Amino acid sequence: MRFAALKNPEALAIIQRALAIPMKRCTRPLVGFLSREEVQAIIDAPDPATWAGQRDQVLLSTLYNTGARVSEARGIKVADVTLEGSPMVRLHGKGRKDRTVPIWPATAAQIRRWLLRIDPAPGGSLFPTASGGPLTRSAITDRLKRATKAAVGKCASLVQRRVSPHTFRHTTAMHLLQFGVDITLIALWLGHESPATTHIYVEADLKMKEEALKLVQPLTAKQVRYKPAEGLLRFLQSL
Repeated sequence: MRFAALKNPEALAIIQRALAIPMKRCTRPLVGFLSREEVQAIIDAPDPATWAGQRDQVLLSTLYNTGARVSEARGIKVADVTLEGSPMVRLHGKGRKDRTVPIWPATAAQIRRWLLRIDPAPGGSLFPTASGGPLTRSAITDRLKRATKAAVGKCASLVQRRVSPHTFRHTTAMHLLQFGVDITLIALWLGHESPATTHIYVEADLKMKEEALKLVQPLTAKQVRYKPAEGLLRFLQSL
């Protein structure tokens, strides 16, 4: 309707009435995320002795490090990676909004080794298929599911877990939050337009709520022993 207001100004009165209708309230599920042990088990699961296994390990490490959306991850080009000085990755986000995210030296080392196995042309995909084209969204999801299934043997808590690329994104945000990173910085990290979107992670972290509860001492109430009336005792004894 906002788009229609730009294209059809004569209908602006009707469009404003439509935009004034409040959004339907709906139940919002809690954010699902993984522990650090579960993430490590999934990243280690692909076979490093194969070309595809090496690619999947670098892909999963990058997903966790950057918190990238699956569309952003598949769009990373070789030219988007800076490995010298302060290593970083440039992500092309929604609405043509680019952002740069720093990466750990360990992730940078993985990418550096991986570049020796693929075409290093700047315009080439960082995570190509065997034919050289970029992985599709469904292919990335499938590779993650395979890694999760293979990781069950080392991490039993992954049994029956539904892990998607977006789960990795949630996990990155939760771990940053748990290590004390400011919510505003996490919003910038994830590419959220408003920090209000990032508050769902605060709501989801039960451990942080428990730690906050420990800072507040409970109220002390005097214990009073109940004394029944004489009439009640006589009534109960007559039953």
